[in-house]
Amino acid sequence: MKIDVVVAEIGSTTTIVNAFNLFQGDPKFLGRGVFATTVDSDVRVGLQKALLDLQENLNTSTITYDEMFATSSAAGGLRVSVHGLVYEMTVRAAKEAALGAGANIHLVTAGKLKKRELKQVQELNPNIIIIAGGTDYGESETTLHNAKQILALNLNTPVIYCGNIANHAEIKELFQEHKKEHLLKIVANVYPRVDDLNITPLRQAIYETFEEHIIHAKGMAHIKEMVNGPIMPTPGAVMEATMLLRDYIGNLLTIDVGGATTDVHSVCEPSEEYKQFMEGEPLSKRTVEGDLGVFINHRNVIQMFDSNDLINRLGCTMEDLETIMSNYKYIPKADLEYKLVYELTRKCTEVALDRHVGDLRRVFSSSGVRIIPEGKDLTMVTRILLTGGALVNLRDTKRIISDYIKKNPRKLLPNKHVKIHKDYDYIMASLGVLSKKYPDKSVQLLKKTLRIE
Repeated sequence: MKIDVVVAEIGSTTTIVNAFNLFQGDPKFLGRGVFATTVDSDVRVGLQKALLDLQENLNTSTITYDEMFATSSAAGGLRVSVHGLVYEMTVRAAKEAALGAGANIHLVTAGKLKKRELKQVQELNPNIIIIAGGTDYGESETTLHNAKQILALNLNTPVIYCGNIANHAEIKELFQEHKKEHLLKIVANVYPRVDDLNITPLRQAIYETFEEHIIHAKGMAHIKEMVNGPIMPTPGAVMEATMLLRDYIGNLLTIDVGGATTDVHSVCEPSEEYKQFMEGEPLSKRTVEGDLGVFINHRNVIQMFDSNDLINRLGCTMEDLETIMSNYKYIPKADLEYKLVYELTRKCTEVALDRHVGDLRRVFSSSGVRIIPEGKDLTMVTRILLTGGALVNLRDTKRIISDYIKKNPRKLLPNKHVKIHKDYDYIMASLGVLSKKYPDKSVQLLKKTLRIE
C-alpha cells in the first residue's frame, strides 16, 4: 500500500505512527500503528514494530511511504535552562518562547549567574541553554558575563543567544576562543524594546537545535536514517497546530492531559476591555504542569483532592480505592477504574487551567477598591480543543470544561457558549509537525479530526 506521509510520535513509553495521504484527492488520515518505545537501545526498533502494527491495522501486506516526519518527547523531553537580565522582561520573554516550542523549563535565572546557579546548570546538563538579556543597545555586561561563565563549565550543550544585538560580535568571539562555535546559535533579541516581545525567532531556533542535536539523546543515534522530514518536540508540535488553526477559525485554547504532564496552549488576543493590563502576556502561551498526569503522576494528583472528596465522587470505599491503586492501569477496564481516571483527568484539567488562566483581582487604592485583571485573558477564545489520551478517549470530557467555566465566573475564561472540540483521531501533534511543510493540508485534516465544519 502506498502512503504519502508517515508521522512518528516517539514518546517516553509509546511510539505511534500516523499515516496520511495528502495528494490522492482530499487529505485523509489512514490509521495508526503503536509499539513500546525502545529508547533504552535504539528507537528504530520500536518504530519498525509500530510500522508493522500500522501495516496490520491497514490490512495490507506491505506499506511504502515517501516521507516520514517525527515528534519526540523521548529521553525525558527537551530540558532547557534560561538565563536573562530582569525576570519580568527578558527572562520571561525567553521562557515563553521556550515553553511555546515544547521545552520543559528546568532552571530560570535573572542577573549575573552565581556559583550556586552555575552548579545547578552543571547538574541539570540541559539539552539547550538560552542566554537572553538587555534591550537592543541597552545593558550588555550581564549577558557577556553569563556567556563566559557558561563556557567555563565546558559543557557540550547547544547555546542560543537572544539578547542585546550589540553583543553579537563579542559572543561569537567568545565561543570561537573556546572552540564551541558549533554549539552557538544567535537570533534576534526576544525583548528588543520595552514592552516588545519577539519570541518567534527564538522558537524557530529551538526547533532547529532540537532537530540537530536529538541524535545525541539516548537511543536516538540513528533516527535520521528513517526520518527524512522535520523532527520537533511533541508539545511544540501541538502548539504549532494550535497557532496554525487560530489563523483560520479564531482565538483558541488547547488542553492536553497526558500520563505524566498536562499542557495548556492558548493563542488569543486580549479583549479591548483588558488590553491595557496585558503587557508582557504573549499572543501564544503554553504552560506545562509536570506534576499533573493521570498515569505517572496519578498519586500526586490524588493528593490534591480534599478529604473524602474522591471517595464520594467515585461512590466507593477507601478499601475499593486502595484495591484499584494496587494494580492501577492508565487504560481503565472496570467501571470503577474508568471513574477514577475520569476524576483524575478532571482534576488535572482544573488545576492546569487555574495556573494558566488570568483572574480578576481586588486592588485597594486611595480612590477605593478597584477590580483589575491579572494574567492571561482568554475571554475572547471562541473554541476550546481537547487532545491527549485522557480527554480524547474518555466519555463526556467536554463536560469537564463547561463545568469549570460555570464554577469560575471571576476568571478570564471564555463564555459558557464557547465551542468545545475533541481531537477525535488524536493527531494534533502529528499535524503540527506536518504543517511545517504542508500547512494547507494540515488545516483540512485538523478540521476533520476536530469535527469543525
